[in-house]
Amino acid sequence: MQSRGPKPDVIFQLPRPFCIPDSGILEYQYVILPTGFTRNKWVQFVEAAPSDRSVVHHIVAYVRRPGSSYFKNEPKGVFFEAPPSKTNATADPDDVPSDWLVGYAPGQPPDIFEAGQAKLVPAGSDIVLEVHYMPEGKATTDQSSVGLVFAKEPPKERVMTLSAVNETFKIPPGDPDYRVDSLFTVRHQVTLLGMHPHMHTRGKDMEYRLVFPNGETRTILNVPHYNWHWQLWYNLRPTIRKIQTRPRLSSGDSKASMK
Repeated sequence: MQSRGPKPDVIFQLPRPFCIPDSGILEYQYVILPTGFTRNKWVQFVEAAPSDRSVVHHIVAYVRRPGSSYFKNEPKGVFFEAPPSKTNATADPDDVPSDWLVGYAPGQPPDIFEAGQAKLVPAGSDIVLEVHYMPEGKATTDQSSVGLVFAKEPPKERVMTLSAVNETFKIPPGDPDYRVDSLFTVRHQVTLLGMHPHMHTRGKDMEYRLVFPNGETRTILNVPHYNWHWQLWYNLRPTIRKIQTRPRLSSGDSKASMK
C-alpha cells in the first residue's frame, strides 16, 4: 500500500500476486475479501493502490452487504472472472453493485473526506476487488491493496460514489464520433462533491450535465480531450456543491464506452 495520507487502520490485499503476461488481453479479475467487521465502520480516508502501476488500468473496491446476491456463488479469497450473463434473465438489483468504496486509475487521488463526512461499510460486509490488468510488454506480477482509515465518530453526512453507466451501446463501424448518453436520477437532496470521468482507449471526450425537473440544464464538467493514461478526479467548488432540487445527473456527449 503506497499511501499518501494517514496510516491505514486496516489494509485488504489480494491473496497472492497475480501474474500478468507480457502481452494479450485479460478479463477483469475479481476477489472477494471478507472484512470480518462485527460492527458498522465509517471510513474517513480510503485508497486503492497497485503494487505495479504499469499494468493496472483500474481497481474498483465494492462493498458487498450481508445477504447480497452479487457474486453469491463465487468462492472467497481466490481470483475469478465474472460469469457470463444469462440470456433473457431478469437482472437482480445486486448484480451491478452501487456501493462503490473506492477506485484507482492513473491520476486518481485517494478519497479524503471532510470532518462529518464518511463512507459506510456495514458489519459483516465483504469487499469485492475488481482489477483490470493491461499487459505492457514485460511479464510481471501485481498484488493490489485497499487501505482504510476509520472516522473517529459517526458522520453527519454519508458519502456515496454512484455511477451513470451505459454498457448496452454498439459503435457503428467507422464512426469516429459516436455519442453515448447515460443518466442517473437523484431522488433526494444531496451535495455533489466531485466527478470522475472514466472510459477506455476509444473515449475521446465527456460532458456532465445536471437536468432539473423544470427542464433547466446546467453543464458542470466538460473534458474535451480525455486521456485514459491520466484520469483525473474533479472536485467542485463549495459554492456550487449544493443541489437543492431533484435533478438527473447526465454524462452525455461521451464518445465511447463509459465505465
